[in-house]
Parts: sequence; C-alpha cells; structure tokens
Amino acid sequence: MNDTILGLHHITAIAGNAQQNFDFYTKTMGLRLVKKTVNFDDPETYHLYYGDETGSAGTILTFFPWDGIGQGTEGVGMATEIGYAVPQGSLDFWLDRLGQANIKTKDIAERFGEQFLAFKDPDGLSLSLIVPREEDLRKPWETDEIKNNTATKGFHSTTLTLQKIDETAKVLTDIFGYRLLAQEGNRYRFITDAVENASIVDLLETPAGIRGRNAAGTNHHVAFRVKDEAIQMEFREKILSKNLNITPKIDRDYFYSLYFREPGGVLFEIATENPGFTVDEPLNELGTHLMLPHQHEHLREDLHKLLPKLS
Repeated sequence: MNDTILGLHHITAIAGNAQQNFDFYTKTMGLRLVKKTVNFDDPETYHLYYGDETGSAGTILTFFPWDGIGQGTEGVGMATEIGYAVPQGSLDFWLDRLGQANIKTKDIAERFGEQFLAFKDPDGLSLSLIVPREEDLRKPWETDEIKNNTATKGFHSTTLTLQKIDETAKVLTDIFGYRLLAQEGNRYRFITDAVENASIVDLLETPAGIRGRNAAGTNHHVAFRVKDEAIQMEFREKILSKNLNITPKIDRDYFYSLYFREPGGVLFEIATENPGFTVDEPLNELGTHLMLPHQHEHLREDLHKLLPKLS
C-alpha cells in the first residue's frame, strides 16, 4: 500500500503571538516542539512544528505565528476543524484541563458513533478531541502532567467546509484512493484503508456558507502523506491529468512538497515521509535549536535578534 496516499501528513495553520502558541501546544496540549525554524518565504516569522517524539507523519501540526495579523474567519474553501485521537475515558480529563487553562469547550457530543470534545485554541483555531471507534495504538509524547492514558495520539481527522462537495470528493476518491464511509446530515466522511490512523477527511457541505479569510486562528493548508518522491511525482501526473494546477517539487528540508488548490478552494499539499526531522538535529534535541533553511543561514545573527524568544 506504499504506492498510495497514506493519510494525513501534517496540517499548517496561522497564529498570532508565538509565545502564546508555544505555551498552549506544548504545555496545555502536551505536544512536543519537534522543529523551530522559519517561514521559507518570510524568514522573520517562525515556522513551528508540534507532534509526537519523532514528528511522525499524521501527528504534525505546524504554525506560522504572525504577531498582530488579526483574527481570521473560518468558512468555505478551507479546513475548519482538526481532530486529534485520544484514549477512551480521557475526555473528562481534557474538560478539566482545558477549563483550568481558561479554554471554553462545548459539551461532549457524538459524531459517527464517536465521542468528541470541541474547543478553540487561544487564536480561535477549531480543534476537537475524538475517541475513535477502534483504539489508536500510536505511542504519544508524554509530559509530567499528560500520560499515555490521556495524551493525544496524533490526528484522527480534518474537516473541510465547502459550498459543494462533489468535485472535492472526486479528488479524494479518484486520485487519493479514499472512499465514502458514512454521511450524517451535511457531513460526509471519507476514509483511506491504506493506514490505520490519520485516515479520515470529513467534507461539510454548506451551500450558503461564507468564504473564509486566512489570518490568525485559521488553517493554511492540509498535507497528505506519500512514502517517497517517486510516488509523489506519480501523483503529480495524476493531478495534472485532471487539469488541476500543481507546483513543481519543493524541498522543505524535512520533506518534499507539491501544492495544488482542489476545486473547492482548499490548499492541498502532498508531502513525503523522507528525510524526516532528525536530518539536522538528533532525536533528543528536536525543537531545541533554531534551524534555518540553507538559503537563510546567512541571516542567522539578525534572526536571533528579530525573532521572539520562546521560553
């Protein structure tokens, strides 16, 4: 099954204050900062990667924190929810923990037979903690306060909000190899059988919905995982054959990327597993150094002064 899309690779979102973002995801949510680098196109802005111990594909949430960017608006043409898998019986723990952090939560609810807890991060990004039907056996990153029996395991799913789902669904089924699993109201659940986790994409059809505006608290793009560059380039040809525009291969240091905008307006990426996050830092030091793309290395001294210190 390695010659197909292997579920979600990472999701990238926009934040405001970098310290607030770092505190929430490493302290409140208990994720590991696996890479502290900069935006390739705007090196005076961080690119922060949070995930499990190694930054495994399917666990990686990344942020561009632009201080002062203002509040974005979730809407059609973007990913509007990120779902994390959590263990059975852990939602009460999270209700209490998020409440102590002054994060407002909705009531525990059920969707497709799975309990979930919905809330927003400090910038307004929509998140949910979901207890999957089948136990998620991935090993989480643990902290002093968040252990294996409560920690997030990585992505469960993401939700795309669209005016019409038909053409986006064709990308998922005809190109990516997903299948329609179930429908509840205007929510359609697609799943790939190629992987056990991070395998679900929900399409939410809202014909009268307002188009979203990217700024703090919104998702920038959704990245899907492939094994390597050879398979990635096969998918590039498939996408071109559907008359969709797609970028050439781009080296992102920790993976190789292709980008295209699917017909509903969501920016998709296809990212490789290789070379991974230990290419420039040992495993035990991931996220502890400022790692710069080679083209920005000459700016290191200036960036150390310009970028906010994360403590």
